[in-house]
Amino acid sequence: MHYPEPISKLIDSFMKLPGIGPKTAGRLAFFVLDMQEDTVLDFAKALVDAKRNLSFCSVCGHITDVDPCQICQDKQRDGSMICVVQDPKDVIAMEKMRDYNGLYHVLHGAISPMDGIGPEDINVPSLLTRLQDEKVEELILATNPTIEGEATAMYISRLVKPSGIVTTRIAHGLPVGGDLEYADEVTLSKALEGRREL
Repeated sequence: MHYPEPISKLIDSFMKLPGIGPKTAGRLAFFVLDMQEDTVLDFAKALVDAKRNLSFCSVCGHITDVDPCQICQDKQRDGSMICVVQDPKDVIAMEKMRDYNGLYHVLHGAISPMDGIGPEDINVPSLLTRLQDEKVEELILATNPTIEGEATAMYISRLVKPSGIVTTRIAHGLPVGGDLEYADEVTLSKALEGRREL
């Protein structure tokens, strides 16, 4: 079936989102047509604002609208600990449990030779610079419990070991093959409590 061009473009745009197939994209497009014009304009503005006004923190790599981000600026946080995660979504998951008061470092990925992603392709060099400049006593490796996440954690722990900084890995209270962003607060809290030195 051929739709008028504006709705075809809208359906195609929705299909660019992860997990959205043609049927869902069609339903969303027709839902948008039924919305009030003010609501549609607010929605479009929110999309554009998020894209234009968000960037990555120059210190930790977390997503932010101010640089450095609010976590890095917070003097109440424990600067002796840095929790290393793969994605900004993981910082948000860790913050939800409210048990961790240290700083973060976002790698923006994991080492994956199969996909051609090496240590230089993720945010490892800036982590090493931070470890030289800041008074860090413990590095908590909270990469996902996948093959890539484990490889990344082992690589970082080997790099950091000679510096004398204690390197720990969150415990596997998380399911192997899972992502931090989908874990509940209790599971994350248990995983953080059970971290071990590598």
